[in-house]
Amino acid sequence: MQRGAIIILLDNNQIILASIFQSMKDYPELNEDYIRHMVLNTYRKYNSEFREEYGQLVICNDSSNCWRKKIFPQYKQNRKKSQSNSDMDWDAIYNSLHTIRSEIKEIFPYRNITVETTEADDIIFVLTKHYHKLEKILILSNDKDFMQLGQFENVYQYSPLKKGYIKSDNPKMFLLEHIIRGDSSDGVPNILSDDDTFVNEEKSQKRLTTKVMSKVMDDIVNNRIQELPFYDRNKSIIDLSCIPSVLEQAIIEQFEKPVTGSKAKVMTYMIEKKLKNLITNIEDF
Repeated sequence: MQRGAIIILLDNNQIILASIFQSMKDYPELNEDYIRHMVLNTYRKYNSEFREEYGQLVICNDSSNCWRKKIFPQYKQNRKKSQSNSDMDWDAIYNSLHTIRSEIKEIFPYRNITVETTEADDIIFVLTKHYHKLEKILILSNDKDFMQLGQFENVYQYSPLKKGYIKSDNPKMFLLEHIIRGDSSDGVPNILSDDDTFVNEEKSQKRLTTKVMSKVMDDIVNNRIQELPFYDRNKSIIDLSCIPSVLEQAIIEQFEKPVTGSKAKVMTYMIEKKLKNLITNIEDF
């Protein structure tokens, strides 16, 4: 990628699943045609809104068998339980999203990146790390985890949920506190609690009182990590810089490949898929 390139990094699964949850309020029976229109309209909206300032849209995808599960098998297990208890047909939704992702990669003029065993978080971190000195980078995601990337210059995050930019005034301290407190949405307990805290109903997290938090911070600052047996566990999962180097290289190689889609293919695709409402806004793609 040459100097002067500007990129919009879209956290695909996070943004699209948030849209699906929102759509369920008004359209409870989701089918593939509706999901396709919703996905494409999401790309149209953000591409048209931000391309003048930030340029090229890059779709960053999650893949299966995330490398973090080898370190921490309980990673995101609570999400699976939540979905299994849901009335939504998640298998059908994910199958539709997989089909649509393949179509978009072939047809549309966007870089569409999927690297086996990585998540969109990894892709966004690696591309930010490697390219932030070229020009501005915009991260499109509601996920607060990306606030740690405020350590890099020329990096901005826009939250569609909040409809505004978000940032941390102290990204390094944000990351440290995030490691200490864990991430319940990903099934990661605080650094005082056992691995299975969120999957074992008989367990609960140990409290991080102000006094305890102060002691923990003092131990970390003074390199007494041995007194915090779960610190390394949390750091390896939450600190995005802990991605294995082989996966980092695979992401760069994927990003540097030529785009397979083109604007010339988009009109034919939209006619074939009967996307009449989107055809009238085709220039937004």
